[in-house]
Amino acid sequence: METRTLKSKIGIYMLLSVLAVLVVIPFGWMLLASVKTSNEVFSIPMKLFPKEFQWVNYQTIWDKIPLLVFFKNTFKIAVCTTLLQVLTSCFAAYGFSKVEFKGRDFLFLVSVTTFAVPWQAYMVPQFALISRMGLTDSHLGLILMQAFSGFGVFLIRQFMIGVPNELLEAARIDGLSEYGIFAKIALPLVKPGIATLVIFTFVNIWNDFMGPLIYLNEEKKYSLSLGLQLFQGSYGAQWHLLMAASVLVLTPAVIVFFFGQKHILEGIATTGIKG
Repeated sequence: METRTLKSKIGIYMLLSVLAVLVVIPFGWMLLASVKTSNEVFSIPMKLFPKEFQWVNYQTIWDKIPLLVFFKNTFKIAVCTTLLQVLTSCFAAYGFSKVEFKGRDFLFLVSVTTFAVPWQAYMVPQFALISRMGLTDSHLGLILMQAFSGFGVFLIRQFMIGVPNELLEAARIDGLSEYGIFAKIALPLVKPGIATLVIFTFVNIWNDFMGPLIYLNEEKKYSLSLGLQLFQGSYGAQWHLLMAASVLVLTPAVIVFFFGQKHILEGIATTGIKG
């Protein structure tokens, strides 16, 4: 019995190792291509390593497109959207888990179903709403469009359920207001959930392409994803520079995910067992 269990574990680890290698290969190729010359990227036969590492590619890309402007725009959009989404999700999650009112469960069900509906299904009415508000071609419109998340409400609510009601009742008896209970008791106890939502939201917004493509028109307002498209349209044959730009764009998201992966795993596990 123990031998079978050991063999099954070895088989699972080998399968996961193969899958991990398959996932890493494209990123490895992109990284190596970013330090090659243009001719070496698609040379036949293919060479894994360049004859000489072209680190100058990372300097050249800054001169080709206003990459710093795109970085600032993307950082602004990602940070503001993340803060708003965390704020709205925490308020809604607290209400759906700790405040009794008529129709609470139905409203929660409605809010949760929003993240099960494909974004393409409500893309047109959402664009019409933003247009009537006069917020097209602005970062504010793009931020407000993603300020609420059904997934965020669901995630934080699962953590809120784990907060003992007795603790909240004791705080009410001591005279603490509902906002005080929310800020001083509930939020500190759901920090792992908030950290998970922050990481998910930031990485998602940082890599978003469709939103900026639809709502932004002026080049000076472009995000990094649109900046890469702009570069590809202007310098499509220079794949070594495009790969260098892609590495620069992905690096912040990878760093955030790397340092926050512990919170993500804890958040997913906790979400699955609570409620």
